[in-house]
Amino acid sequence: MVRILPQLLSAWEKGQRVPQPEDVARLLGALRVDDVTYDRMMRLARHARDDNWLDSNPSDLPPALSGIVEYERTATRITSWYHAIVPGLLQTPDYARTILSNSEISLEQADAMLVVRLNRQRIFTKAEPVRLTALIGEIAIREEVGSAEIMSDQMDHLLEMMELSNISLRIVPANIGFHPGLLGSFILYEFAGLPPIVHLENSHATAFLHEADVVGDYAKQAKLLWRKALSEDATRALLREVAR
Repeated sequence: MVRILPQLLSAWEKGQRVPQPEDVARLLGALRVDDVTYDRMMRLARHARDDNWLDSNPSDLPPALSGIVEYERTATRITSWYHAIVPGLLQTPDYARTILSNSEISLEQADAMLVVRLNRQRIFTKAEPVRLTALIGEIAIREEVGSAEIMSDQMDHLLEMMELSNISLRIVPANIGFHPGLLGSFILYEFAGLPPIVHLENSHATAFLHEADVVGDYAKQAKLLWRKALSEDATRALLREVAR
């Protein structure tokens, strides 16, 4: 028996998403197709994204990261809250390299994941770009990652990204008392014709939440953080101050 979420299977059938080769392999195995059919279908699955940037990735993606990439690629809107670091979709190469090289992974894995992380940012400049609402804790822009120069470049990059009409970025100030965002970061993915999904991640685990009431709670939390955040003009002023 192959366990696949009904909404994901429906999206494949409608052509709204492209299944991963490993998912196709599982389905073909369950259906017990002959070798010729298996080879033909797997060849199609591996090249289904020939016109997509994923083909340029230097290594196979871990299952969790593969899911994230697919959600980012097919989402119409992404709302993210990061308390202590700049979100991956807005990181500069040097900032991302510093974080990955200090993680519990090999240098080769860090290099491969850096390529993936930077390629993921293309969702903002494709023909129908994803809309991003990025809420970032003030500590994320105050804490020095790598060096002062790396942080200055990162602040300049955030300012540049704010010039895109599909990106809204606002800083949530420090020292404003307790709020639910202090309990952890999250990402809310919204899709055309499909239920939204929330992604949670820490250093050793990741989770995707689909339950409507749970997703709704995170959507409310995002609105609360938005109300507590600086305006976009005030955010720009703070980023320029930190970048000096």
